[in-house]
Amino acid sequence: MSQELMALAIIPGLLIVLYVYTKDKVEKEPLGLILKIIAFGAIVCIIAGYVEAFAETFFPRYPEGSLGYALVNAFGLAAFWEELLKYLALKIGSWKSKSFNYRFDGIVYGVSSAVGFAVFENIMYVSQYGLQTAIVRAFTAVPLHAFCGVFMGVFYALAKKNSILGMKGKSTFFKLMALIVPMIIHGIYDTFAFLGTSTSEYMLLIFVVILYITAIKTIKKMSAADRHAGFYPEARVINYTVE
Repeated sequence: MSQELMALAIIPGLLIVLYVYTKDKVEKEPLGLILKIIAFGAIVCIIAGYVEAFAETFFPRYPEGSLGYALVNAFGLAAFWEELLKYLALKIGSWKSKSFNYRFDGIVYGVSSAVGFAVFENIMYVSQYGLQTAIVRAFTAVPLHAFCGVFMGVFYALAKKNSILGMKGKSTFFKLMALIVPMIIHGIYDTFAFLGTSTSEYMLLIFVVILYITAIKTIKKMSAADRHAGFYPEARVINYTVE
């Protein structure tokens, strides 16, 4: 693969991480920790390929393009296993970190895990299908993974906060939400993609636009409120200007 194609495969995901990083106004996360979580995300992308191939043998086979085919591949395979593995990469990489002390940190880490996965997956797709795929995925599949990471991170941070407060029931609930919400988003996206009809393509485009708007609003809202969202009593309240 040429250097230009490699750059097109990598840069969109890194730009999203950079955008989220700039929105972390209270206390920047260590770059080493972010890079570690990105690396974990890439590693679980490799694992996902084997897991999905194995899991596929347990599902009924439907004609390609049918609703059954779309739902099985979207929810039963891609969304379930990929979001689960991204969550594991996120939790292993950040749950016990002392730097994980504000709510927005969960978004930074969630996006980092998702982008690590997305970039590695993107490299494989782009190396096989070329420039057009690189351009399309830069605005669709890569942001899809990253934005799933946003919503995963929101609930993941709430799980950590409630764990610190000793509220295990609530912590478990938010951990489940950190899995279920991204799985639903990912599954809807992939269902439209696997159907492959003109109607589903329009629906996919509408869904992506809604996802962009909702995710960016969520990032800005969580960033603005973060100075009041420290996990520990000693967390500082810092004044800053939200861009």
